[in-house]
Amino acid sequence: MPQNPAYAERKILKALPKMKRAASSDKLKDASEKHREQTEGQIERLQKVFEILGKPARGKTCDAIEGIIAEGEEIIDEFKGTAALDAGLISSAQAVEHYEITRYGTLKRWAQELGLKDAAKLFDETLTEESQTDTDLTKLADSFANQRAKAA
Repeated sequence: MPQNPAYAERKILKALPKMKRAASSDKLKDASEKHREQTEGQIERLQKVFEILGKPARGKTCDAIEGIIAEGEEIIDEFKGTAALDAGLISSAQAVEHYEITRYGTLKRWAQELGLKDAAKLFDETLTEESQTDTDLTKLADSFANQRAKAA
C-alpha cells in the first residue's frame, strides 16, 4: 500500500507517552492520553484494511514522521520548564495530525476510486478522529497555551 501509515502510527504511539510526561497542563496530558487510545484503535483499523487487501501489515520507514517527531523532541528539550512548552507541544502534535489527515484523506480517496468501500469507511473513521483531534488541539492552544507562552 503506498503511503502505508502503519509505521507512522506505531512511531506516534511510541512518542505520545513522552509528550504526555513533558506537558505541564493536565488538559494537554489528557489530550495526549486520548490520542494514544485513538492511535491504538487506528492501528487496529489499519490491520483490518490490510486484511481486506490480503496483504501483510508491514510499515515502511517514514522519514516525514521521523522528522516531525524529532522536531517535537527538540521542542521538549528547548522549552522544558518554560511557559511556552505546552504551546510548542501542541504545535508539534498538530504537525502530526496534519500529516495524518493528509495521508488518510488520500488513502480514503484511493480506496473509493478502487471500489474498496469497507477500506474507505475505515480510513474515513480515522480521518474523522484525526480532524477532531486537530480541532481539539486548536481549542487547547487558544484557551490557555498560546496566552501562557505569549506572557512569558
